[in-house]
Amino acid sequence: MKKKIDFLFAGVGGQGTILVSNILAEVGKSCGYDVKKSEVHGMSQRGGAVESHVRWGEKVYAPVVEEGGADYLMAFEMLEAARWPHYLAPGSIAIINRHRVMPPSVNLGKEKYPEEKEIESILTGAGGQVTWVEGAAKALELGNMALAGVVLLGALSARLDEPVEAWTKAVEDLVPAKFKELNVKAFLAGREMATGN
Repeated sequence: MKKKIDFLFAGVGGQGTILVSNILAEVGKSCGYDVKKSEVHGMSQRGGAVESHVRWGEKVYAPVVEEGGADYLMAFEMLEAARWPHYLAPGSIAIINRHRVMPPSVNLGKEKYPEEKEIESILTGAGGQVTWVEGAAKALELGNMALAGVVLLGALSARLDEPVEAWTKAVEDLVPAKFKELNVKAFLAGREMATGN
């Protein structure tokens, strides 16, 4: 019997949220899960919010994670993490990229960007555990900011039982050929950051 696992991805346009959720869906299918996926782009072309839901299970009937049902929240940007506490299940895990994308209201001085401890408090108050990942920093180190999402995916994979080969194959299958090696490297770096190995 395949365990039901619900994932919610939150980011802003251009961060690779959809690509990473596609990779996760592919891993689930290759490992024998029934998989459903849904996404909302919003104004993603202009840096607006993007959300993606991926659900794995023996049999999945709906593509959208229910409020209070997400086992994993993966936030590509810190403020986006703070928008989703109502979706967290008790004992869930939030994996957050330690990276800020300032919204116009903050740039105009109308609002203040929350501190890390505030974001963490919002999520732990909803029953989640928080793991910070230096995804943006690692991506820059590897030479391409767009790799941050794949770094986060590596950190997520370390918490799941599916074999690493299933993950790396899905990465290789879904990224453009010329970026395969770099994306696999980013994925493995994220996995290593999560496990300390």
